[in-house]
Amino acid sequence: MMTAALKHQVDTQAMIRGELRYDEPMSKHTSWRVGGPADQFYTPADRDDLICFLSELSPNVPVTWAGLGSNLLVRDGGIRGVIIATHRALNEIHRLGAAGIYAEAGVPGARIARYSVRAGLSGAEFFAGIPGTLGGALAMNAGAFGSETWQVVTAAETVDRSGRVHRRLPGEFEIGYRTVVAPRPNEWFIAAELNLSPGDVAAGRQRIKTLLAKRAQTQPIRVPSAGSVFRNPPGDYAARLIESCGMKGVCEGRACVSQRHANFIENRGGATAEQIEVLVQRVQREVLEKHGVLLEPEIRIMGERK
Repeated sequence: MMTAALKHQVDTQAMIRGELRYDEPMSKHTSWRVGGPADQFYTPADRDDLICFLSELSPNVPVTWAGLGSNLLVRDGGIRGVIIATHRALNEIHRLGAAGIYAEAGVPGARIARYSVRAGLSGAEFFAGIPGTLGGALAMNAGAFGSETWQVVTAAETVDRSGRVHRRLPGEFEIGYRTVVAPRPNEWFIAAELNLSPGDVAAGRQRIKTLLAKRAQTQPIRVPSAGSVFRNPPGDYAARLIESCGMKGVCEGRACVSQRHANFIENRGGATAEQIEVLVQRVQREVLEKHGVLLEPEIRIMGERK
């Protein structure tokens, strides 16, 4: 006999046009290539489909949003509730006035950088160094090469659990270094308006090329990782503190502190989320004991232990 909860779930799936999977391994959707299953993994067909899904979703179901999974550590026991994946759906980007860009939350940072340069605009080249999507960049004020996301944001669009869309101005958020606090809980970014400056196309392309070359020289981009693991403490660099503790190359199982950049943890092949989390905690202890500084994670750790 079908329960009321299951019937509601089936009815909701019949209404949406996107893809809803069950027990989806999150190792397929994180840049670390680790993570247990999500109860539900939903990829909307487009913005309207997303709004429909949220409006029909039971308020008791936990919701987690994911872009490219480039700053997520999903524990081996997986995630309860539903993961909403934006990168294949919320991917619209277009010119907005003389020096603006409108981009949806699923647009990768690299695409924003390339699009802005082709449009003859300057100021978004740093997005080429952000491995995730705009939605994630908005949620954590992601930055690269000395610039941060909210420096160029003039407005953002959010959606709440009921499917209502809101237009928010930067002043409505508490914005800091790698932190953004929304005016209300359970609102998620679906788009933003970026204000840039007129620029030379050739110069912009060269700047992106230079930034990417610098990234390739200093970061382990050819092995599974999640970008910077820790935020830089005030007046210092997490990588310097970790390296000074002799932690480069230190491993827990197949999870290792990168030899190239000490603020990266690599999956050398076959690592588990537990090994990565244990190594994160070990790095924190070493730095705290030697320098009296508690490093704060820049990554998001979520889910249940196995």
